[in-house]
Amino acid sequence: MNVRLSPASVDFVIDTDWAETLARALLEEPLPHRWAHSTGVAATARALAPVLGPHADAVTAAAWLHDIGYAPVLHGSGFHPLDGARYLRDVQHADPLVCRLVAHHSCAAIEATERGLAADLLGEFRPASRDLADALIYCDMTTGPQGQRMIVEQRLTEIGHRYGPDHLVSRALARSAPELTAAVVRVTRKLATCSPIAVTHAGGRVPGDGGSVLAEVGAFAVLGVMLDA
Repeated sequence: MNVRLSPASVDFVIDTDWAETLARALLEEPLPHRWAHSTGVAATARALAPVLGPHADAVTAAAWLHDIGYAPVLHGSGFHPLDGARYLRDVQHADPLVCRLVAHHSCAAIEATERGLAADLLGEFRPASRDLADALIYCDMTTGPQGQRMIVEQRLTEIGHRYGPDHLVSRALARSAPELTAAVVRVTRKLATCSPIAVTHAGGRVPGDGGSVLAEVGAFAVLGVMLDA
């Protein structure tokens, strides 16, 4: 399947509507749960615009597209971040930053090591800056498999239960969990500075060491206002 929904562009204009349409074409029918998750991740990404500035569209596009590598028609290496990023680069000629975000989303390099694909991933796609990687981690790790919002601890537990303790995804998750959680906390702090009143009213606090659950309660209050705006 060679889904091309927009012509190649040397200017790499990031079109979030194109990203949504492409993700829908690849995921909605064959993988409705992945599509539901992607819609939730993208909704959270849109709400992060105040802390993303000029990169908001890149992160939102990557949020729509981060799981397209699961689409049966894109299976190549069998590792969805790499398969999705290669398709975006080679077929869609997408913005390089969007490709890099998709390739490395949610500490993908750790799972790539488990799969023996780290050299391929790192050789083909340079990681994005930590701030942007954190933002996409936040969106992915606070969104459940049906697109519902959930705290990062719940999300990590859900993934582990879904794959089981002996699966390579679970092994990689055990190694990446501290960084995934830390990224969520860093973004939560940024959200709190955007709207500290909302965090206070929600009963949350910005954590120092730990306290991510309470902080996320406040962050979800902020996101709730932004998503309903």
